[in-house]
Amino acid sequence: MTAEDEALVGGMVNVGAVFRRGELVERPAPRNARALHAHLLALKEHGFDAAPTPVGLTADGREQLTFIPGDVALPPFPGWAMTKTALESVGSLLRRLHGTSAAVAVDTHAEWPRDLADPEGGTMLCHNDVCPENVVFRGGRAVALIDFDRAAPGRPLWDVAMTARYWMPVLDPESVAALYPSRLDAPARLRILADSYGLSPRDRADLPGVIEQATEVCRAFVARRVADGDPVYLQALAEHGGWERWDRMQTWLADHRKTFAAALLN
Repeated sequence: MTAEDEALVGGMVNVGAVFRRGELVERPAPRNARALHAHLLALKEHGFDAAPTPVGLTADGREQLTFIPGDVALPPFPGWAMTKTALESVGSLLRRLHGTSAAVAVDTHAEWPRDLADPEGGTMLCHNDVCPENVVFRGGRAVALIDFDRAAPGRPLWDVAMTARYWMPVLDPESVAALYPSRLDAPARLRILADSYGLSPRDRADLPGVIEQATEVCRAFVARRVADGDPVYLQALAEHGGWERWDRMQTWLADHRKTFAAALLN
């Protein structure tokens, strides 16, 4: 790292290993970097300009991508990132990504990560991690998605469900208070996300169940990391209430299933 380098913060996987060097971002390359870079370039060729452009791979296993200027929300999340306008722009941006992704073939020979992937699979590449830390804002509106490391084939609805988990957010009130602004109306926010995305009536009916399924996958992902002794996830689990927090979250989801369905369909 030189004096001109700027460390970029956010996320849990590459903490302390992501740097901005002028107009480029340099970060550890995922194992499937070549396939992912080809996919991102294809998205750009098809008109999706709201993602970093891959520039290359270094000899020491890092990737270089274009830097996208703007604001990224970090926890505890600021009020400007949780406004109705911000949420609507996230839904619209995700729909734009999916509209373009549907026209780009997925490399079936690549080793796409399964950590957060749709267990039912699919023919479209999902981002799978549209959390606030991975959305670039300008003027309070989402303009780009970053960090496609968890991208894998799946259903578009799976990506919507994973996104909803972070932006409703899918947390019990005790957990929300630690990370998000007060007075967020989760059912109303789920409806805003569905409306801004343009979710079909059939997908709206299925969404609450898929959110519960996605939450189970996320819990299993954390459990594997903890079992492997990953210090980042061990610390995060301890600081955020342990497995009791996950129990509260999943109970809260099940208890409010009908409320979410009503908000989506009425």
